[in-house]
Amino acid sequence: MSSIIKVNTVQDTDGNNIINENANTITIGASGDTISIPAGATLANNGTATGFASIAWQSSIVTAATLTAEAGKGYWIDTTSNACTVTLPGSASVGDQIIFTDYARKWGTNAVTINQNSLKFQGNTTPNPVYETSGQSVDIVYSGATKGWIPNSDDDVRFSAAQTYAMEYMLVAGGGSGGSGGDRGGGGGAGGLLTNVGGATVNLQVGTTYTITVGQGGASVSGGAVGNAGNNSTMTGALFSTLTALAGGYGGGSGAGAGGDGGSGGGAASVGGGGVANPNGGSGTSPQGNNGGTGNTVTDQYGAGGGGGAGAVGADGTSSNGGAGGNGSANSITGSAITYAGGGGGGRQDTGTGGAGGSGGGGAGGGGDGPGVTGTAGTANTGGGGGGSKSPASGAGGSGVVILSIPDANYSSTTTGSPTVTTGVSGKTIIKFTGSGSYTA
Repeated sequence: MSSIIKVNTVQDTDGNNIINENANTITIGASGDTISIPAGATLANNGTATGFASIAWQSSIVTAATLTAEAGKGYWIDTTSNACTVTLPGSASVGDQIIFTDYARKWGTNAVTINQNSLKFQGNTTPNPVYETSGQSVDIVYSGATKGWIPNSDDDVRFSAAQTYAMEYMLVAGGGSGGSGGDRGGGGGAGGLLTNVGGATVNLQVGTTYTITVGQGGASVSGGAVGNAGNNSTMTGALFSTLTALAGGYGGGSGAGAGGDGGSGGGAASVGGGGVANPNGGSGTSPQGNNGGTGNTVTDQYGAGGGGGAGAVGADGTSSNGGAGGNGSANSITGSAITYAGGGGGGRQDTGTGGAGGSGGGGAGGGGDGPGVTGTAGTANTGGGGGGSKSPASGAGGSGVVILSIPDANYSSTTTGSPTVTTGVSGKTIIKFTGSGSYTA
């Protein structure tokens, strides 16, 4: 049977508010008793409270490689000899608190990794947080299922675990221009095509800015000259080495008949009147592209080689016809299969036919005496090679393109350079750069 005493204050004869006084110490209950505060009641502290701390600091120093932590405890962790992985509780209640402190100021040498044990940490389930600053102290509190454990203090305002998400990419470099001249210029090589679509995962790091450079195509030439190589397309940022699509090789021209090396190699000029010493196509770089075709090797026969494409080698020139540019390669990063990086067609003899441009933006070859036929330029933002010609000029290489595909939920909306952004493509956001710029993950 319980009893209830209802009073406003309890005082002794000295005027002190007291239940049981002994040397200025008030004791409520006896050892082993449970002191119950009813629901809805407030225990107000108008002075200094001691003995109510929620953290019980452990007297032993943690030197092992692993620690299974418990809520309500503080741990001194010494990583002088080895790193330590701390496993958090598998279940937690709002307000649960744990503190870890660098006992010997060695976390910078051997880090402490937090195994989240299926619960979230700062709103994420992966990756595991890593603390690697000497002298650091980490005070975490459980906030509930949405954000999980949150550092109350950890000497660091960033995410203690770098947050990442996967992306797909395709980079196409600028195509090379065709060559020109009396020996019928070779077709320009396509810009290299570099992609991970259907391949290995590459991650972006949240908060990091990634710089995009879109390579321009090589300029056209006239008057008996080799063409110009295109320019590389690149993407730089954290978590991976610079991604580089290699520039398309130039088409060969009078007096220097070999095509240039590159993402795809340029086609060679023909031997023609004997002025071309080396009618060999330029070398492509696998897996970005293929070799250019050779020029006709018979004196006074004028078909030049086609430039290599991302999907096929350039065709060799014949007695009077230019070789076709190598076909490009189809890529579905935008949600539809689109072909990029076709090689430029080789130039022709007066009565012959210029080589067709390869599928994926390659320009057709020109040629002929008199007014002649200018080589066709590679298509912009495909990396197509320009067509070769005799006169009046070769075709310029087409500019490149960089396309990223990321989950809609992760898209940050932070870009520069005015890329085209399309959301909701099978749950992905497509960011298409036709000029240089950046994306902040």
